[in-house]
Amino acid sequence: MPLKFRSYYPPDFTALGLDGAPDAVFLPAPRDGVAPEKYHALSIFPEYFKINGTWTLAAESRMDCVAVLENGQIFVREFRLLKAGDLVAVGRTEQGEEGIYVYPDGFREEEETREAFAFRQSRSRETAFSRDYDELYELLRHEREHGKIVWVMGPAFAFDHDARNAFCALIEGGYVGAVLAGNALATHDLEAAYLGTALGQNIYTQYSVPGGHYHHLDTINRVKLHGSIPAFLEAEGIDNGIIYTCEKCGVPYVLAGSIRDDGPLPSVIGTAYDAQDAMRNEIRGATTVICMATTLHTIATGNMTPSFRVLPDGTVRQVYFYCVDISEFTVNKLSDRGSLSARGIVTNAQDFIVNLSRGLGLM
Repeated sequence: MPLKFRSYYPPDFTALGLDGAPDAVFLPAPRDGVAPEKYHALSIFPEYFKINGTWTLAAESRMDCVAVLENGQIFVREFRLLKAGDLVAVGRTEQGEEGIYVYPDGFREEEETREAFAFRQSRSRETAFSRDYDELYELLRHEREHGKIVWVMGPAFAFDHDARNAFCALIEGGYVGAVLAGNALATHDLEAAYLGTALGQNIYTQYSVPGGHYHHLDTINRVKLHGSIPAFLEAEGIDNGIIYTCEKCGVPYVLAGSIRDDGPLPSVIGTAYDAQDAMRNEIRGATTVICMATTLHTIATGNMTPSFRVLPDGTVRQVYFYCVDISEFTVNKLSDRGSLSARGIVTNAQDFIVNLSRGLGLM
């Protein structure tokens, strides 16, 4: 079945009886990092602010941030980035009473009519995901030409030869716009390329090798000796793997550090807020986000991804958000983000990526 994007229908403020609504009120931030009392926190949905009599959509939105007015435009900003004097929207109502309108139904998604009692309504390991795969094939083919696909990845892919090759094929095929991950994915992927193991296990046989528990540390140490990941790849003659293919194809990757990192690798961003900024810079242009086998990175990315995207030509389109994990808890964690935004697939992420690559004709 061909993929059909829902059209966006802007709110008709006249029909809503909001022509006479007041302008939104913006008050100065009292201190750096502090919003004024009664600030308005944004959601994942499109939100409009009435400015000088005109309803204005806040583009590049993000949940739990505030709307700042600058030169007649709305900028969505994290609390920590506020500067004293920034004009911040205030008001806790959402239906236009205070010049703020939250609009969850722009894509006119209708709830299915369901019986009061029915089996298998949630997404679980028993769900058949064949339709999801079919939709993904069509979606990714479209996005390769017209959007940006951001992948959020845990280290599981580095432990399996076929999964690494499958994702590399996706990168080379143009299906990867950016990769968001941590120290572990890059470390074990580079270990696999350098020493043929991941956490000391052979990536083909999955058997532990003697002294293998040193391998990830040896890899980090070697990368640091060369000074950077690109220098390591060149000096050691590395010619395979996820990080190698990202470098070869010019695909950006953000490695966000954590308190438990070994090493870490030179490219890892050790300051949490710098890592958050780098992740959000990639998410700003994302039209499809696929999170695989990483609970914390998935939640972090979900929190900074709105349900819509304003394209350069002004078109508003929906953002597709997938969460793939063997754990039902992780997959269902984002279920309250709205059905347009989050779709869960409960499966082994390594099998998922191999099936996806094959379905796209890349393997």
